[in-house]
Amino acid sequence: MNLLSVLFKGGWLMLPIFIASIIAVAIIIDRYIVLRKSRLNAPAFLVKIRSLLKRNDINGAVKYCMEEKSPAANIIRKGLKKHNLGHERVTEAIDNAGKQEINKLEKGLSVLATISGVAPLLGFLGTVTGMISAFMNIESLQGAANPSDLAGGIWEALLTTAFGLAVGIIAFTAYNYLVAAINKLVLDMEVISNDVIDILEEVRTGTSIKDDNDIIELDR
Repeated sequence: MNLLSVLFKGGWLMLPIFIASIIAVAIIIDRYIVLRKSRLNAPAFLVKIRSLLKRNDINGAVKYCMEEKSPAANIIRKGLKKHNLGHERVTEAIDNAGKQEINKLEKGLSVLATISGVAPLLGFLGTVTGMISAFMNIESLQGAANPSDLAGGIWEALLTTAFGLAVGIIAFTAYNYLVAAINKLVLDMEVISNDVIDILEEVRTGTSIKDDNDIIELDR
């Protein structure tokens, strides 16, 4: 018995569950690739940015951010481009850029969360329709049904439940993993952004807000 024949035995409700599984896998792979590309060696990035900003080399810092091509670097780059407009405009630019980057990172997660909840429900609906089909067969045969007469409904009930739960479990697990990874990235972005804002203020006012050795530690 191959996979296709098993899917047919599950009835028409296997189709939306199967489509949901394809969408879930596509989102999981896409977000995993995006998150891998978004990783940044935050301590090294901060050291380099600090060094450039301490020398008042804003253009060098912007160029370095463009080379990094990570969400955190994009946020800092947009903030640095506003450095001539004052502290508030820099902070505002970084906040707005941060929201945009978070929105990009979370793309598709709401769909994945929906699939994690809907797939098991579709499976349970298949259980109900399968049992209804089995009882209708019993009624049509006036109680003289043998096990083979009920097999179609039971196959439908069991297969839709199993596939629905499997898709739901995978989608739910992947969703939680991706949310945790994104939260970690967002925390890093906030720490880096706050540090860069402080450095720019130091450069602008000439007063030290932090010691040079006070490099913020980030979990790697």
